[in-house]
Amino acid sequence: MKTYRREFYVETPTRRAFVNITPRVLECLQESGIQEGLLLCN
Repeated sequence: MKTYRREFYVETPTRRAFVNITPRVLECLQESGIQEGLLLCN
């Protein structure tokens, strides 16, 4: 099974915050070239 790994960090003004990371996750997915499978984000 092939894997692809990419890390990015999000800075927030407070310790906890809601941040929409969908655009960055989609960018990672497009970069990977993966067309089917699982995406894990944690």
